[in-house]
Amino acid sequence: MAAPILSYEGVGLVQGSGWLFQDLDIYIGERDRLALIGRNGAGKTTLLKLLAGRIEPDKGKRTIVPGTHVVLLEQEPDFRGFATLMDYAIAGPDAPPEHEVAAIADQLGIDMGREAASASGGERRRAAIARALAQNPDVLLLDEPTNHLDLAAIDWLESWLARYSGAFVAISHDRTFLTRLTRQTLWLDRGSIRRKEIGFGGFDAWMEAVFAEEARAAEKLDAKLRLEAHWLERGVTARRKRNQGRLEKLHEMRATRAAMIGGPGVAKLGLANDDVRSKSVITADYITKRFGDRTIIRDFTFRVQRGDRIGIVGANGAGKSTLLKLLTGEIQPDEGSVTLAPTLDGIVIDQQRSLLAPDKTVRDILADGGDWIEVRGVKKHVQGYLKDFLFEPGVANASVGALSGGERSRLLLAREFARESNLLVLDEPTNDLDLETLDLLQEVIADYEGTVLLVSHDRDFLDRTVTVTLGLDGSGKVDIVAGGYADWEAKRVKPAAAKAKAAPSETTPPPPQARKKLSYKDQRDYDLLPARIEEIEKEMAAIETELSDGSLFARDSARFNVLTAKLDKLRDDKAAAEDRWLALAEEVEALG
Repeated sequence: MAAPILSYEGVGLVQGSGWLFQDLDIYIGERDRLALIGRNGAGKTTLLKLLAGRIEPDKGKRTIVPGTHVVLLEQEPDFRGFATLMDYAIAGPDAPPEHEVAAIADQLGIDMGREAASASGGERRRAAIARALAQNPDVLLLDEPTNHLDLAAIDWLESWLARYSGAFVAISHDRTFLTRLTRQTLWLDRGSIRRKEIGFGGFDAWMEAVFAEEARAAEKLDAKLRLEAHWLERGVTARRKRNQGRLEKLHEMRATRAAMIGGPGVAKLGLANDDVRSKSVITADYITKRFGDRTIIRDFTFRVQRGDRIGIVGANGAGKSTLLKLLTGEIQPDEGSVTLAPTLDGIVIDQQRSLLAPDKTVRDILADGGDWIEVRGVKKHVQGYLKDFLFEPGVANASVGALSGGERSRLLLAREFARESNLLVLDEPTNDLDLETLDLLQEVIADYEGTVLLVSHDRDFLDRTVTVTLGLDGSGKVDIVAGGYADWEAKRVKPAAAKAKAAPSETTPPPPQARKKLSYKDQRDYDLLPARIEEIEKEMAAIETELSDGSLFARDSARFNVLTAKLDKLRDDKAAAEDRWLALAEEVEALG
């Protein structure tokens, strides 16, 4: 990374009666790809607004290289007062040219002439993205950019950001998005901020190491009260160990379902089995659903078994909600039949946070103002139950209106999961949840004894949660795949690859004669590169340790510039060495 183009020294902001955060040192380099991580309520969105210059801090100094254009993509853009989406996109002093907005909107598949007041959440999100990207930013601040986007739009945005020559800071609950794109991490935690020159893929290990070190330090100081205050952080490692067991169970369930689905012949044998029929809770037989001239679902047959975790995926408009409504009996098919088990008792969790009255307290929502809540037939104290859903116990008397959007979503989950049921229907449950709450939701679904139907665009969450994926491509066909999103994506890619392989171009030259052994140079690289990669990693670790001192740039900017330039070069050297060694390893394997 070169010298910062945007930085804050000693920034602090008061919220309510105290500091939301203070004495933060933050810097953004011209090609940084930063993940901004932190719990709901930690101040991530507020920090982005500070970086964008939308709000003024109570203390601290902001420094920006002249001419640097900073653009903020807000989580909830305000479309009030605009007749169309295009009117919103080209309004204001920083308005981008209309033709550039239109070009990006066309790639995103959004009609900018759409009336703003009646546009869906997905349409508004695309319009906001088109406006932000068309402004040609040097620094792009992204607050939950994938919310309300379908998989095709997320893929497009990832491709655009991968080619983007500026810097960006992203808040997102989408682990796949962050893992693919980020190279550095800012961690906003308990009023302070840490930076590490690793992408989100390395965040979990870094977080656990930090918490483990804090626990050791606290034990040495015999600070029992301090440990009690950090009950959430101390539970991170234990939760992850439990999740390993849950993932193993999930893989076993997928293997069982794969055997039942199998090829067409295997599937028919499985469906005819009496034991399979007795375990079926929803049976769809050759169902078809049309709207006007368009066939949304065509000739679909499937049996949902007790304990299944079914993920439904596809682009916006492909028919996900229609399929969900068909399977739950909310609407009827035009052809075929859907049969629900008479004992089926379901609860639906969708985007109904607005139904939580803002003037009521958390205790009112969970226990009608009392101290005890019945959780699936078992009485629990409200404060203990709140702790299960990552709330501080003292929040019981807080008003719903004082909670963040993510906290309200968490409260809704806590209320609904307390009810007795054997069918759980989740419609886009991951919006506005932080990463720790997503981990919790994964645990709750894994431990749920009933059947789960889940609509989501969160690829990582689907991979961690579901046993069967129903994939819709918009043509009416529904793919049935044992596994998560990655398994469905692999199934879609394989036929195209097989077709290309089966029909080679007539002009394709014959393959070169295979070598019988590595050349002297290749063999030497194959033998020595692992040690060289290890040396590079040690050098990088030493530099990252020095750069982790947030005051280094202020004390010695020349040293900071030398170290960051060297780190960039080492990162490139490591990538080149790894690519070279992997290519040689494949050749060694081919040679036997």
